Amino acid sequence: MQVSAPPGAPRVMIRLRPDRLTQFGFRPLEVLEAVRTAYQGEVVAQTYEGEKVFNVAVMLEPSARQAPETIGDLLINNPAGDRLPLKQLADIFLTTGRYAILHDGARRRQTITCNPQGRDVASFVADAQKQIAAQVNFPAGVYAEFSGAAEAQKTAQTELLLHSLLAAAGIILLLAMVFRKASHLLLVLANLPFALVGGVLTIFLVGYFGSAGQGSLSLGTLVGFVTLFGITLRNSIMMISHFDHLVNEENLPWGIETALRGATERLIPILMTALVTALGLLPLALGSGGAGREIEGPMAIVILGGLVTSTALNLLVLPTLALRYGNFSHRRI
Repeated sequence: MQVSAPPGAPRVMIRLRPDRLTQFGFRPLEVLEAVRTAYQGEVVAQTYEGEKVFNVAVMLEPSARQAPETIGDLLINNPAGDRLPLKQLADIFLTTGRYAILHDGARRRQTITCNPQGRDVASFVADAQKQIAAQVNFPAGVYAEFSGAAEAQKTAQTELLLHSLLAAAGIILLLAMVFRKASHLLLVLANLPFALVGGVLTIFLVGYFGSAGQGSLSLGTLVGFVTLFGITLRNSIMMISHFDHLVNEENLPWGIETALRGATERLIPILMTALVTALGLLPLALGSGGAGREIEGPMAIVILGGLVTSTALNLLVLPTLALRYGNFSHRRI
């Protein structure tokens, strides 16, 4: 954990003494400007070298600015030309404070950053919010706000879910227009729980046997589920449309023989789709704990786990459901 402006930074406090300033004829502003010029510098002129312009600044030499205890020996001139050391005009002492005060929208801000280890950012932020609300009492006008990766992840998840729901509604509408039968549409959508089971089970196993940060619902896993559902819908559409093709194009009676033939003929395309996808995502899944793979790693794990169950159940369970609830009657011309 790191604090952007820690309060324990050492600093030198210079507190002017009004009585001494009045006694010796010094003006407070001139004293403070002399200190600033000595230690921070003051531009007094400019010099030219060709078309380049360089500022000329005056300040104490570096060796004189390195020792805080010598600040009191700085000589200050008054309008009358008298010179006195700064320690006779002000109280100088060491103290602690902030070397920088952060502001945001005319309000003071203190930034605390941390990198959770062994758990995901979302659960860490939720736990931190509960602990702070229960144990910390902020004064009036002070409040805590969580931002950074947690806020970005929450926003991305919300947008992804919203866009996914809109896309899902459009896909269901298109499928309903193509199949024109509610039973066929439900059979196609029945393959989604098959993929969901594998993806959720994989997340649980990775979180149980691996690191807790990978076994949780994150932006990467959500992207994985969206991709997985697309692959699963494609496989189920291939299966249901082939059943319809056998009945209406090849004039086969709908029954167990036709269901077995359709599942057998779709076996190779569905297995090849799952195998090629798995081989492509396997390196990402194996290296999911590496830096820079916070999204690709969980996405690959979810897709691999979902492909196993969806492919198996698509070839075994979906034909059975189609045989029981499908209505693959011959279309009237």
